[in-house]
Amino acid sequence: MIRASARTLLPVEIVLHPSWWHKHAGISFDRDFFYHPVRRVEVEQEMEKVLRDRFGRYGLWADARRRPVIGAVHNAAGYLVSEMLGCAVEYMEDSAPQVICANRELGEIDVDGAFNSPAFKRFERLCESLKESYGYLEGDANWSGVLNLALDLWGQGLFLEMLERPDLVHRCLNQIGDVIHRFTSGICAETGTTSISVNRTVRHLEPAVFLHSACSLTMLPEHLYEEFLLPLDVLWSQEHDAFGIHYCGTDPHRFAKVFARLPRLAFLDVGWGGNVAALRAALPETFLNIRLSPVEIVHQSPDSIRRLVRDLVRQSGNPWLTGVCCINLDDTVGDETIGAVFEAVAELRAEVPAKGEKTN
Repeated sequence: MIRASARTLLPVEIVLHPSWWHKHAGISFDRDFFYHPVRRVEVEQEMEKVLRDRFGRYGLWADARRRPVIGAVHNAAGYLVSEMLGCAVEYMEDSAPQVICANRELGEIDVDGAFNSPAFKRFERLCESLKESYGYLEGDANWSGVLNLALDLWGQGLFLEMLERPDLVHRCLNQIGDVIHRFTSGICAETGTTSISVNRTVRHLEPAVFLHSACSLTMLPEHLYEEFLLPLDVLWSQEHDAFGIHYCGTDPHRFAKVFARLPRLAFLDVGWGGNVAALRAALPETFLNIRLSPVEIVHQSPDSIRRLVRDLVRQSGNPWLTGVCCINLDDTVGDETIGAVFEAVAELRAEVPAKGEKTN
């Protein structure tokens, strides 16, 4: 079973949108931010310092070292595997890289070709340069998810193809899964992680979580998930010590019964609006990572945010299997809003019974 340690009971994380970093720290998210080895290290160190100086009173981001971090672990940016598969990517100063849907005709994936692509070779050179300079690597690169990548390649016509050419869709999705497996295995062999870039909460948990992004699953009925994607999730849940699903849509509870059929679901990102109590009832041993809305909380008072956090954690029922995060807070967020999230969690930690007993 995955658990937070006593030191990281109720882990809490925020991720600031690139617009925040661009406005408040002058950081630009052009291609060099992601691939230039010197800048990769310098900017990650600068981001750590900004967070430490601004929010260090909450005990966060105390690492001042220069570290060979291979991916943007302070951003929510899944783009690299899409680019490896042939999608165009637009790099921007104040936003995450934008993947341009290729809108291809459905067709099989050249797995080897993805690793011979200019995008992967650029990432490979980055890793080689950092390892030569530092002797080791840290972090990982957001690898998105099977359905997300499929939609990047084939667009929403994929849903019709599921009905008209299901055998071909199965082959294509499995091939995307092969690309993901090869990509993440290579990173994990070097750094020991695969998914900090997907959600920073996993850095607090052991064993390391393999977190599959299912952002697009909100577009799919349950029976099509069961037919086309559940088999891959079953396989990965069997292969990894801690398998998780990142679900940022508003309706993760819709899949609660299906997720409960996975051999092991160690971690679930609970998208804003998700029914936390229903998910806990279906998934009593799963770490539920509660996601706050980055759009809504900027308009809420600190007291309202604290009440909201307390209520959602209460619905989860087990603070030892619960985390809190808010991802992609933009440049309009105030420090007091972020502070309210951390303060609410600190209060809850102080109320947890000894030895991790469940609360009523």
